[in-house]
Amino acid sequence: MECLSPASIAETTVVSGEWKANLSVVQLLILGTLAGAYIGFGGQLFTLVTSDLPHYVGTGLSRLIGGLSFSVGLVLVVLSGAELFTGNSLIAMAAFSHRIRWSRVARNWAWVYMANLAGSLLLAVILFGTRQYAMSEYAVGANALKVAVAKVNMPFWTAFLRGILCNWLVCLGVWMATGATDTIGKVVGTMVPITVFVASGFEHSVADMFFVPMGLLLKKVPSVVAAAGPLSGIEHLTWGSGLFIRSLLPVTLGNLVGGVVFVAFLYWAVYLGLSRDRASEGLR
Repeated sequence: MECLSPASIAETTVVSGEWKANLSVVQLLILGTLAGAYIGFGGQLFTLVTSDLPHYVGTGLSRLIGGLSFSVGLVLVVLSGAELFTGNSLIAMAAFSHRIRWSRVARNWAWVYMANLAGSLLLAVILFGTRQYAMSEYAVGANALKVAVAKVNMPFWTAFLRGILCNWLVCLGVWMATGATDTIGKVVGTMVPITVFVASGFEHSVADMFFVPMGLLLKKVPSVVAAAGPLSGIEHLTWGSGLFIRSLLPVTLGNLVGGVVFVAFLYWAVYLGLSRDRASEGLR
C-alpha cells in the first residue's frame, strides 16, 4: 500500500493547518457541528454494541469491538472533511513553522470546540427522541447512563492523563490518514489508533460532549434508571459542574497536551524544525 513519508506528512499537515486556520467562522461552525454529530454517531454505535456484548465475549473483547465501532466517528470526520477540535491540535504545526499566528490557532480551536458541542448536543437530543434507549428492555439506555455517570465521577488528574493518551492516539490517526493515498488506507490508518484509545478507556472531549448529555437526558427516564440499577455518583451527573467541570475541563486540557506536544511539536521538531537547522548549517 502506497503512503507518504513522515516528512511529507509533516509538510502536508502544515499546509492543511494554514488552510484550516483561515476558514471563515461560518465554515468552522458548519463543519464543526457536523464533526460533533459524527463523533456522536460513533458514540451511539459504541453504546449499542457494548450494551450486552460483555455477557457473550467478555470484557476485553467487548472493549475491542466497541473501539472498532466508535472509530466510525473519526472515519466520517476524516473522509468527509469535517472540523474536529481534537484532530485540529495538529494546526499547531503551522504555527511552529511560523506560517500562521497562534491567535489564528486559538480562533480555530474556540469556534470548532463550540460547534462540536452544538453538533453533539443536537445528535443526543435527536437520538433521545427516537427512544433507541428502550431497546433490549432498556439495556441500551442503561449502558449509556452508566457511561455518563462514570465520566463525571473520574478524578481530575485521571481524566487529564487519559485525555493526553487519547488525543496522542487520535492525532496519530489523523497523521496516518493524511499519509495514506487511498480510501482504504485512510480508513485503516484512522481506525487502528482510535480502537486502541477507546478499548483502553482513554478520554475524548468531543465524545464526552455526546456521552454526558445523553446520560443527562436518560437520567430523567425512570425505566432507564431502574434498568441501570443503583449508580454511585449519579448526583454528580449535572449540566453545570458535571458536564463542564468534572468532564470537559480536565479532558480538554489533556487532549490539548496529547495532540500539541506529543504529535504536533515532536513531529514538527524532527521533520521540519531540526531539518531546517541542518540545512542552514550546511549553507554556512
